[in-house]
Amino acid sequence: MRVTPRASKSIFLAGTPDHFAARLAAPPVEGAANAALMVLVAKTFGVAKRDVALIAGETSRIKRLIITGNASVLAGIAAELYGAGHDG
Repeated sequence: MRVTPRASKSIFLAGTPDHFAARLAAPPVEGAANAALMVLVAKTFGVAKRDVALIAGETSRIKRLIITGNASVLAGIAAELYGAGHDG
């Protein structure tokens, strides 16, 4: 996931063939952007915030997340989101 903090609003995007992207209204200060990312991802995938974990990239723009839940349902949501938002 590639994250851009201090956007006008928080939004989840298809990104590139390598990763999703997120624009976050929160600033990259004291974990605010990471917390906002967890909320956005949980809402987008329809899971609880506790089911989303940051596993790499705490201080980087490129982050790795893990989402706990039904793998086939999560994969379907990801495919739908990626297909709907990717232009290439």
